[in-house]
Parts: sequence; structure tokens; C-alpha cells
Amino acid sequence: MQRAPVVAGLAGCLVVSGLVAPAPAAGTATGTATGTATAAEAAPTPDRRAPVAVGTGGAVATVDPDATRAGLEVLRAGGNAVDAAVAAAAALGVTEAYSAGIGGGGFFVYYDARRKRVSTIDGRETAPRRMRADSFVENGRPIPFDDAVTSGLSVGVPGTPATWRDALERWGTLPLRQALGPAIRIAERGFVVDAEFRRQTADNAARFRRFTSTRRLFLPGGAPPRVGAVLRNPDLAATYRLLGDRGVAELYRGRLGREVVAAARRPPVAPGTPGRVRPGPLDTSDLARYTAPVRRPTHTRYRGLDVYGMAPPSSGGTTVGEALNILERFPLARMTPTQVQHHLLEAAALSFADRNRYVGDPDRGDVPLGALLSDGFGRERGCLIRPARTLPRPVAPDDPDGYYRTTCRASGGARVTGDREGGSTTHLTTADRWGNVVAYTLTIEQTGGSGIVVPARGFLLNNELTDFSFVPAGRDGIDPNLPAPGKRPRSSIAPTIVLDHGAPLFAVGSPGGPQIIATVLQLLVGRLDLGQSLPQAVAAPRAADRNTAAAAAEPAYDRRPLQALGHRFTIAREIGAVTGIEVRRDGRLLAVAEARRRGGGDARVLRPGR
Repeated sequence: MQRAPVVAGLAGCLVVSGLVAPAPAAGTATGTATGTATAAEAAPTPDRRAPVAVGTGGAVATVDPDATRAGLEVLRAGGNAVDAAVAAAAALGVTEAYSAGIGGGGFFVYYDARRKRVSTIDGRETAPRRMRADSFVENGRPIPFDDAVTSGLSVGVPGTPATWRDALERWGTLPLRQALGPAIRIAERGFVVDAEFRRQTADNAARFRRFTSTRRLFLPGGAPPRVGAVLRNPDLAATYRLLGDRGVAELYRGRLGREVVAAARRPPVAPGTPGRVRPGPLDTSDLARYTAPVRRPTHTRYRGLDVYGMAPPSSGGTTVGEALNILERFPLARMTPTQVQHHLLEAAALSFADRNRYVGDPDRGDVPLGALLSDGFGRERGCLIRPARTLPRPVAPDDPDGYYRTTCRASGGARVTGDREGGSTTHLTTADRWGNVVAYTLTIEQTGGSGIVVPARGFLLNNELTDFSFVPAGRDGIDPNLPAPGKRPRSSIAPTIVLDHGAPLFAVGSPGGPQIIATVLQLLVGRLDLGQSLPQAVAAPRAADRNTAAAAAEPAYDRRPLQALGHRFTIAREIGAVTGIEVRRDGRLLAVAEARRRGGGDARVLRPGR
């Protein structure tokens, strides 16, 4: 790993255009957040978003200008890609609080330029020790999903603080206190509410009103903040300061952890709230046991390139990798657009069938990782694809037993239960002047997580445990993703780094729940097979096949010729929200974010240039 000098002076301030804005003077309010600001307060103004940037010195791409700027300023001050990723992630905990934060988890993929090695941190949440296989079953039936989401029962042990600490200690150059500095400043000064933030607040207003702490923070005056208002979160600023000063052990073994447990076990339900809010079994001992293990990445060779992703408990790396192995036997570059999309959808359905049958927490059961990613298994699965018709949905899983036939096995008749993994989440990508690259996807699960803000702490708790199967998905009663004590639920998160002869070509990722896998797969095919630039691949209309009766498709996706082959679709407003960075042959960095999805992202480079 290439290390930069330790940067001093970032704590408690945000660097803007090379100028350091001072931290608030003594006496600045540190109580509950407010949703408006007057002109006299010199409130922040909306930033213009730039979906594409080209230049040198380093790059950051996120869904939010404040977060992108926070990461970029750490790079400007001499930090590396890991420092910038943590700084940007912490800022997203302020401005994208419904998608990320220290109450959740995620998966961190890092390319070390000095060692030419890809490593990953598994920051997935874990189930409490009192969680059982039937914890989401009541009176012999699965409890209503919405009841599970908005509850303490869905709250897993947060993994994000441990991920930040471990990433900085292993590969970064800054202490956590300094990496959190830009986010602290944003939380204190506030950020401008845009249409997307207001929409997400309004969509969750009924849930948020159920909890006194959440209502106070995100519904100032009893309603979603208006577009253009400034939302402050001094409670989160104080919490970040606490973590910076005392370390993340304050959450895993200290007072902050006890407050997290209290909020999950006794949610701060507002008086007069109708219905029942289920408490959770989370305990302080669960937090004390938590670790964020470093895991070997998944690895797939595709078109002569090395594709690295996240290993289980994420299914992103295995499912994308298997689909690429299926597709590699087909000459996609010479196919019509309809045939390309047909093969993409079929490969996604086949790999999803195997994902659901075999992928879970590797520490709680055997995951046949090598077999799922073998070329032989990919060929065996790919031989089922026919150019003139779709496979009947759902397709059945195959047996990755190492004995791969040259004749195709029959498919069909699988049982599929609803995959309700949250589509919120957020992804960021960073690169530095030394060649290090980070692809980091973090989440609190549903938009708004569990809906529970830890009182006086300014952050939402996750509802990640709803990613477990409530009942077995397989007809044989076998399911690798049932709840268990200390277990990590399966995820679809797929941060991906592609190497060409050991050097980064590009890094990408996306939010979107189970649609993440199809989003990343389609982007890889567009960039590597179809000759699309990275911005073109990001902008292309998307569809996502999860081996269900109908695939999801964006309105602009050309469905009609695929319907003639037997594909069925439902319409999704949007699928994914990609960010990525490509390293061009001349050494310049191309940073890319969405132009429209999720309100548009923001990509910046340290030194712009054509």
C-alpha cells in the first residue's frame, strides 16, 4: 500500500475550494436538528452536480455533492483513496441518512497499488445471539414484512464503524478523528434538502412519525422538510466526535452501544402510535463480539480481464461472476441488441437460482464458492440458453458438484419466495494519485432502515435482519439464509474492481437491493463487450431479472422484442444508482455518476483536465 503523510487539521472542518471553513464557535447549537435556516445564518447553497469528470491526482464519485467534496478535499490534503472513502461515507451518513450511516453495514473492496492486490472487508451486520431460525415466524406463519422492517426485531449489529476503523488502520493514512472532520462540519452547518431527499422523507413519513426521535430529526415542524431548506444534525456531529475521540469501541463496548441496544430493545415509540412495534433481542454482548473480517475477494476471468468482487455473505461477487462465466461462451459483441439483452437476462436468472440455493454466511455453513465460479459450471449452465425463447421462470438451481456435462440438464420447477432485500443503500468509488482504488457499498437496508433514530445520537438503525429468509426457500426445507445466532444475512451488494494485467481498469458498484447484481452485470457487459464508454454504460436503460416470473425494467428499456421471446416485465421507476472510476491508458481518471437516477450523482477529480 502507498501511504501519504498524515494530514493534520481536518477535524471539525470542511475544506471547500482550498479554503478551510472554521468549526462553529463556542455556543453553537448542539441539540436536536432543525429543518430550516435563514439567510443571516449563511446557510449552505445547493451544489451543481457533475456526473462526469476527467483529470488527474485522484477522484471521488458518490450520489451526493457534499460527500464527493468531502472525499476530494481529503485527497487534496494528502490523504489516500481509503481516507477519502471513509470521509465520503461519513458525509453520506449525514446527507444520505436514509441509505447509509453508522447504524448499518457494508462491503469495502480495495485495490492496493503497491502490492497489486485486491482485498475486502466484510462489514455486514450480524444477528443477535438470541436470534433463531423461526424468529420471523409467528403462529406458524411469517410475520408481515412491513411489521418486521419497522421494528427492533430487524436490527442487526452495525458493521460500518468497524469497517471504517479497520480500513483506516490497515490501508489508510488518517486517524478516524480526522477522516470524520468534513462530515462533522456538514452535520453542524447543515445540507440543502433536494427533491429526492424530500421524496424519500415523504414516503417514510408515516413510519418516522411512530418514533419520537425520528420525528424530531426528519420531520421538523411535523412534516417533511421543504426543498431548499437546510437540515442540520448536530446530534450526529457530536456522535462522530465521540467516535473520533474515543474510537469505535464506544459503540461496541461503551455507552453509545448501550444506547443502540436500548433503542432496539425498547424503540422510542411516540405516544398514541397505533399498532405494535416489535422489540428486538439485541444485547451489549452482541456488539462486543462483532468483527469485520477481511475476506478474499471473488475472482473471475472475463474476456482476458480479472474481475474482483465481494465474497459471501454477499452474493454479489458469486452471482455476477457466475453470470459472466455463462456469458463468456457467447459472442455478445457480434449479437443484435435484443440477443445481448436476452442472454443477459437468462444468465442473470440462472445465476440467481444458484445464488438462492447455495449462498449464505460462509461462517455458518458451506458455500461452494470455487464451484459456483468455475468455468465448467458456467458452461454447463450456459448451454441451457436458447436464442429464440426464454427459459420458463423460475429456473431451478444446478448442482455445482465438479462433474460438468456437455449435454444440458433440464431446468424449471424451482420454488421462489419473495426476495425483499432493501433497494436503498449507496455506493461510492475513490482513487488516489498513487493508484489505489476503493469500491465501497454501504447500507442500512430499506430506505430509512428500521425507522428508529437512536435518541440524541442522530442516526438510524438498520433493518438488515429482514434480509434473512423468513421461512425456507427450498422445497426440501434447506435454505442457507435462515436466521441464526451471530449469522450475517445474505446480501446482493456487488462492489467490483476490474484489473487489466494487474492494474485497475475501472471500479464500479450500485445500490438497488437484489437489482444490484443485474445493474453491475449489465454495466460490465456494456463496457467490456459492447464498446460503450463508462458514462454510456452507466446511462443505458436497465432491466433486472431475479429468476422471478417477471423481470423489472426501466421505462426506457426496449421490452417489446424481448417479450416476443417470452420475457415478461414489470416497470420500475429506476434501477440502481451507479458510481465508478476508470483509469485511462494515459493515466487520467474518468469519474462517473448517474446523470438522473436518484436525483443525479456527483463525480469530481482533483485536477480537472480534458
